[in-house]
Amino acid sequence: MKNTSETDRATNLRVYRAPDVVAHYANLTYLTPCERLLFETYLKPGIMLLDLGVGGGRTTAYLSGIASYYVGIDYSEEMVRACRNKLPALQFEVADAADLSRFGDASFDAVVFSFNGIDYLAPDEKRRKCLRECHRVLRPGGVFIFSSHNPHSLIVGWDWNWNNLRASADRIAKGSRVIRIPVLAGLGCAKAGLSFLSTLVRSVPRVLRRTATRTFWRGEGYLFDPAHGGLLTHCASPSSVLEELSQHELKFLKSLPEDYPRPSRRWSTRWYYYAFSKE
Repeated sequence: MKNTSETDRATNLRVYRAPDVVAHYANLTYLTPCERLLFETYLKPGIMLLDLGVGGGRTTAYLSGIASYYVGIDYSEEMVRACRNKLPALQFEVADAADLSRFGDASFDAVVFSFNGIDYLAPDEKRRKCLRECHRVLRPGGVFIFSSHNPHSLIVGWDWNWNNLRASADRIAKGSRVIRIPVLAGLGCAKAGLSFLSTLVRSVPRVLRRTATRTFWRGEGYLFDPAHGGLLTHCASPSSVLEELSQHELKFLKSLPEDYPRPSRRWSTRWYYYAFSKE
């Protein structure tokens, strides 16, 4: 019989091999503002770059464009096949992020693990082995960029755009300042009310699920993520991430909330992006 960690790993891998999930990730091509800022700040042209958990190649076009040598790996054969079909001139390999033995010591200037991929390594020892491997394959001063879920994220869906409301008020007022002010106030009140109800409906189940776990109170551990039918997901608060990475001789450079350029909000930021360097 498989032990729990093997079962969890098989469950996550099964999700990332599903045709609909592969197609979803293969169609993504964007960079988040956080990724773009960190990439532009810490990844210099001509670097040797290892892209872990490459998925459907969402970040590949950008990363391979600045690297003199690029290789993307994923433990899902189907994801790797999708990348090869989309970008046949580039190098993609089927490999586990916790076993980078095919690469020599100090082989890369940068390692990137996008889209919270490190959170789907289970159990804890597998994630720690991945961190040790990242440290090993990085050159001195090399950069490790990744993102990780926030276990304290409880509030869902409160964000809304004042610019859209102002534009709607301008259309209704048709240039009249006298009309625009009460219209904007009315739209704002209506939107606030609807957003509050939507946030309440979406957040209460999340609050009940998360606050009932040790992971929430410890600030680190595994949670069940309903995405794609269910994934075992590691979550860690920023302080927990900094503590763990320091144990692997990786020096903190910068962190950003996923909803950057908005400021970090402990109870609603879903995940954080991090940049570390090898000391």
